[in-house]
Amino acid sequence: MDLIASIAGRVPSRNLHSLVLWQLGVAIVRGDFAEGAILPSDMELLAKFSVSRTVLREALKTLAAKGMIEARARIGTRVLPRARWNLFDADVLAWHFEAGPNVDFLRSVAEVRIGIELESAALAAERRSDEQAAQLVALAGAMGDATTAEEFARADLAFHRAVAEASNNPFMASISTLVEVALTAVFTISSPVSDKMKLAETAAAHGAIAEAIRVRDAAAARDTMRAVISDGFARSAERMGAK
Repeated sequence: MDLIASIAGRVPSRNLHSLVLWQLGVAIVRGDFAEGAILPSDMELLAKFSVSRTVLREALKTLAAKGMIEARARIGTRVLPRARWNLFDADVLAWHFEAGPNVDFLRSVAEVRIGIELESAALAAERRSDEQAAQLVALAGAMGDATTAEEFARADLAFHRAVAEASNNPFMASISTLVEVALTAVFTISSPVSDKMKLAETAAAHGAIAEAIRVRDAAAARDTMRAVISDGFARSAERMGAK
């Protein structure tokens, strides 16, 4: 997960608070503590992590702020339903991939991307500058030159960032930033670098998005973006042994 965080430009902190937060977050996402379950007492958690009460309380407060737990007097700290969790939070997304996402989770990510990135691509086709159009063409080409999953993920992420920026809609760019950890993990899982033909096809598909944006064809930008997202999900699902 450190590699994914690094690709996304998010290097995790290594202080005691972040380590306790990470371990508890992953445990909750993994299901070690089911929805509705009461977490171990503070005394048990303090013994488990060997940290001060202040560090533990800060970690629990952070989890609460992310919608994952809720403290109740005389009851304890309860794990909230997943529907309450802030899935746009970078930590929560990272914990899902650390715990091992299932195909349904990856499908949900793809569906959110379709809901956002198709319109982002269409807006980019209408609003992009000449420099942004040229950048997209170059980034699509760089994807075809990738030799490792890390290089591919970096190039793929840079391309989709650039599409969001070319939309000239600050909300599109902001949403793109929110889900970068998820995108980076998905791009790493779906990387086609082990198959030169598939790598070339993937680069060409991104090139088609870039070309649609360059010629200001919003409909084609939507269609080509949908194809790229759908193909990426299919590769991820296949890698995880699902159809």
